Amino acid sequence: MALYAIGDLHLSFGTDKPMDVFGGRWENHPQRLQEAFSTLEPEDVTVLCGDLSWGMGLTQAAADFRFVERLPGQKLILKGNHDYWWVTAKKLEAFFESENIRSIRLLHNNCWLYGETALCGTRGWFFEEEKGGEHDRKIMNRELLRLEASLKAAGDREKLCFLHYPPRCGSYVCREVVELLNRYGVRDCYYGHLHGPGQKQAVQGTVEGITYHMVSADYLDFAPLQILP
Repeated sequence: MALYAIGDLHLSFGTDKPMDVFGGRWENHPQRLQEAFSTLEPEDVTVLCGDLSWGMGLTQAAADFRFVERLPGQKLILKGNHDYWWVTAKKLEAFFESENIRSIRLLHNNCWLYGETALCGTRGWFFEEEKGGEHDRKIMNRELLRLEASLKAAGDREKLCFLHYPPRCGSYVCREVVELLNRYGVRDCYYGHLHGPGQKQAVQGTVEGITYHMVSADYLDFAPLQILP
């Protein structure tokens, strides 16, 4: 059994959104994902850190979910900023049941256990007081509540945190998220969202006691990053 993470699959089997328009790195990326996942075992777990599908609703996203279902192992998914198909947990679980999807679970207001390690997370958000408006502040506050609910659900177990938005990017720091991670003793944080030239702004390594790991699919060359054996 092994634990992996990867973000930003940006699948588009049900809609016309080819990713190779963003450069050769994305050429044939679903096939490359399939090849990379082929080495995983059925009991392995992969956390998918947001932006799974370009579908604007579950109907458009259905083919993308079927693709993910066929990949080996169990998958935990969290919301990204482009996951417009995202609905309530109850509706998603009913959709999975109707599509006979058995290997995908939601990481949303909860945590999952990998052995004795708790897997926590939420989408996150970029928010800067001097630039963000009231709408951004409301979104940020909701994400903080979701993240804390996930961390609380873990109890006193060792915690790994998975986000879509990076808590740090270049000189930017989402201090509210960082403070939550420190308060609950998180030592490793995995995130996606950054692509192309933006990846130069990625913060990786240990800062203020937390080690950051970027797992955007194009950065990982579409092979999930192994975290634990």
